[in-house]
Amino acid sequence: MDDGELRIVYETHDGVQELVDCVRYTLEAISLEFDRWDEQHVKGPGMYLAVVTGPSIASFADPMGRNRWPTNRCRDVCLDLDAFFETARDVAVTRDGAVVVSVDGVVQEQMVRFTDLMPDERDDLDPRDADYEGWMGSRHMSALDTSRRPNVVTTLTLSEETGRVSLFEAGAMETLERPELGGEWNTDGDA
Repeated sequence: MDDGELRIVYETHDGVQELVDCVRYTLEAISLEFDRWDEQHVKGPGMYLAVVTGPSIASFADPMGRNRWPTNRCRDVCLDLDAFFETARDVAVTRDGAVVVSVDGVVQEQMVRFTDLMPDERDDLDPRDADYEGWMGSRHMSALDTSRRPNVVTTLTLSEETGRVSLFEAGAMETLERPELGGEWNTDGDA
């Protein structure tokens, strides 16, 4: 039997997609709530989050020192969306590093720095996939590369400079600038 036949396809699993939606809409709400994006020398809230499978990310992540997700306030993304929003909003302005969430929605306490892809991990990539957009900073480039890892379902970012929310899956990217966020509920946007 092929191992692929037994693999759970988290990328299209309804529960995981609901989790990714909860995170994405939370990042959008944080972006839309902040109203000082146009002020010079002001940085807004920023966040980098990865939804992962498997028991460990130790082979491609390093702890970000004392940067921790306050699990005493919120341990599960979808269990209490208000608590997740409030905690994420605080973390987005007070901490650095990536937030790690398992596919069951549990947020890991330790925030991390994802390591770069090694040359042998890039062998299977189309050279065009290594191109980064001009607007991307280090957080977004890391999220794009990290999304290519086998046990990473999705990475998401909230840009602290523009409020843009981006979703990365398997090296592909979908990004929305602030006027596009929130769909019909964004009364300031063109959507």
